[in-house]
Amino acid sequence: MELAKYVDHTLLKPDATREQIKQLCEEAAEHDFASVCVNPFWVKFSSELLKDAKAKVCTVIGFPLGANTTETKVFETKDAIYNGADEVDMVINIGELKAKNYEFVQSDIEAVVEAAHPTTLVKVIIETCLLTDEEIIKASELVVAAKAEFVKTSTGFSTNGATFEAVKLMKDTVGDKALVKASGGVRSVEDATKMIELGADRLGTSSGLSLVNPTEKTETKGY
Repeated sequence: MELAKYVDHTLLKPDATREQIKQLCEEAAEHDFASVCVNPFWVKFSSELLKDAKAKVCTVIGFPLGANTTETKVFETKDAIYNGADEVDMVINIGELKAKNYEFVQSDIEAVVEAAHPTTLVKVIIETCLLTDEEIIKASELVVAAKAEFVKTSTGFSTNGATFEAVKLMKDTVGDKALVKASGGVRSVEDATKMIELGADRLGTSSGLSLVNPTEKTETKGY
């Protein structure tokens, strides 16, 4: 399986340096990863570095807690696109989902989708490690209703990352109405392959190099 095309090559650590982001982009260009995923500050720099590469520039919105106002998420989205983002990964308001305020959760996603479309793809992080199975199903349904392209497992900054069970549940829920991104803790070829077999269309990982070259030991950047 050609894993590179599934990989969002990720560096979201708060202490990431310009040199590390440059290296990330160079690696993504060399291996034709799907994208680099960086914090908003690094979008313009990454976009310049990848202007002639296949790899896209992805950034995060309302990250990592999701508890920003909708207006803030919309501004972040527009600012990221202005700076060259091709894809945005937004975090839902997890507390409002758990409180069953589904109308707000959907409208929060819809506002980001409206700000991003038609030029920019939207992935919606639901933070599966904090949700019950029933909440994962409902959150996935809301992502479809809001017309985002992807439902995504995790920020990588909470209590756990992607699990096989969550990916399968999400895929079973959205079917062909949305794509699925597994992120957080995807570090081996075996795990990556199984995630894809269960329905993942993207893999958010800081271990992209070891996925495309399993004999190469690479530093894990915490995602």
